Amino acid sequence: MTVQRQRPTGAHSNPRVIGFDSPAWVDVRAVGDADWEILRDLTYRAQRQDFVVPRQEKTDFASVPRAFVWFIPRYGRYTKAAVLHDYLWRVSVPNQVLSRRDADGIFVQAMRQLDVPFLRRWIMWTAVRYGALTKPDGRAGWWKDAWRVLPLTIVALPIVAPAALVIAVTLPVFFLMEQIVFVPLLLARKMRERKGLTAKRVNEPQLKWRL
Repeated sequence: MTVQRQRPTGAHSNPRVIGFDSPAWVDVRAVGDADWEILRDLTYRAQRQDFVVPRQEKTDFASVPRAFVWFIPRYGRYTKAAVLHDYLWRVSVPNQVLSRRDADGIFVQAMRQLDVPFLRRWIMWTAVRYGALTKPDGRAGWWKDAWRVLPLTIVALPIVAPAALVIAVTLPVFFLMEQIVFVPLLLARKMRERKGLTAKRVNEPQLKWRL
């Protein structure tokens, strides 16, 4: 649900207050390994519109690949902005309320209101701008932000890339080790079941690039 209100005009109009309603609680419940359901409306007042993330909407907080979670955890000071951005991408953009570029702009604006440091919020903005390239409507006009995306990429890569590369290599190696342990445990379980004995559950490892 998007609530649109006209900005007040006139000499005696009060300036519009930008930010989340106070207090703004992120009240959720788990509905999957990485997905959550909003239990309380979350309202954000942008420059010209109010956006309400309604109850029962889904979120995964910050959508961060596992190789980068060390640098940007899935939740933190920017959590409310991430929940809002999920909603804008999932609902407001498909309903043509605003473009993905505008949604990403609101995301970085909301992070500023939440006191997220300058470089961190703009690196996160850069990440969602790259994410927009995976969407047909996100590629339209993407070049307009290239003058900011490319310098920020150059700044971020030396910081983020080395550790991310190590983690990207480590994850499949650890998955292989889990598989090596899993196979004999599974065989032992099957042998116990054939003998009619009680057997403990054996959980199969999964290689996931996103938490």
